[in-house]
Amino acid sequence: MSSVVVESDVQLSLDSIRESLIRQEDTVVFSLIERAKFPLNSPAFEEPRCLDSGNSSSLTEFFVREIETIQAKVGRYANPEENPFFLDNIPHSVFPSHKYPQVLYSKASSVNINKRIWDVYFKELLPLFVKPGDDGNYASTAASDLACLQAISRRIHYGKFVAEVKFRDAPHDYEPAIRSKDTEALMKLLTFEKVEEMVKKRVEKKAETFGQEVKCVSGDDESEKKYKVKPSLVSRIYGEWLIPLTKDVEVEYLLRRLD
Repeated sequence: MSSVVVESDVQLSLDSIRESLIRQEDTVVFSLIERAKFPLNSPAFEEPRCLDSGNSSSLTEFFVREIETIQAKVGRYANPEENPFFLDNIPHSVFPSHKYPQVLYSKASSVNINKRIWDVYFKELLPLFVKPGDDGNYASTAASDLACLQAISRRIHYGKFVAEVKFRDAPHDYEPAIRSKDTEALMKLLTFEKVEEMVKKRVEKKAETFGQEVKCVSGDDESEKKYKVKPSLVSRIYGEWLIPLTKDVEVEYLLRRLD
């Protein structure tokens, strides 16, 4: 088993990982609900709109790049839980950064699937939970998209922590598959269908709780309830995209774990 530097006061366990993922569910669900206030507004992320002739980016890409630059300067990406979308755009922090304990293997920073997340979010997810249309409110829409992207990215890349704790708990189960680069065997080891079903049910319930339109109606008629984002759709987003992408991150991390 390869060594890894771990701070003595760091308690990395499946229980602590699950607690963090459960808290992150709240952020993901809230960000989806907030984004649903706006229509698709596709010109914001599909069309180059910058007046600078040397810049061909969309408004959303420009916005994300600029915000990530500011956040990097105040140390956001010193946190191993955060992964930027535009790696070529990240300056060093201009303020002293918190010294985060090293709980991940040294190759962890090379695992970044944000390009895939960006494409999936704009091409597949957005059309599912926002209404079609264009109200021209592009700046606020871009800010809302960034909140969604960062929440989703953090949840998915947290798979690195999941993989690390699973590896530490049973290194002998994982090492043969890692050495042989057997991604199918790793995926099988990492998959717990009962846990995934529980996660999907929980986020659906959270979407019902957080996203219900509050109205004063008599009785408890379910037909009267309306939601800002369809709860079953949030469950589907987790089941078809967030959970599978998280496991992809886990596999990519483990493939580097013995380097």
